[in-house]
Amino acid sequence: MRTAMTRPMPRQIVTFAVVGVINTGTYYGLYLVFLLRLPYLLAHVLAFFLSMTGSFFLNARFTYRTRPTWRKFLLFPLTNAANFVITTAGVYVIVDVLHAGSRFAPLIASAAAIPVTFVLSRWIMLPKADPAEGAV
Repeated sequence: MRTAMTRPMPRQIVTFAVVGVINTGTYYGLYLVFLLRLPYLLAHVLAFFLSMTGSFFLNARFTYRTRPTWRKFLLFPLTNAANFVITTAGVYVIVDVLHAGSRFAPLIASAAAIPVTFVLSRWIMLPKADPAEGAV
């Protein structure tokens, strides 16, 4: 019997990547708008949290084909906690340590967070197999 955790992972990876591109575009657009009036770290934080909400619904519907629930919605930020730490540290290092500028820093920093985010979001979004069912 096929469980949610055994769905074809290549399809999930491709869909996750497409959702990620959409989410990154949304994040980056918001970041640039906020950057007009806010310091770069505050612009980053606000854009990150707003785009994370969209990411939850897109991943639930298209990547994992699972029903969004309040439980998953409330746990989803945990899957992004590693992403947030990695990208925020990366943005800081790129801007304040390397002095490379704030415009493209979030795009560069986010690349390192992608694999971690996929694994964690898959773990949260898909139901666990019932041990009583037995392994196939």
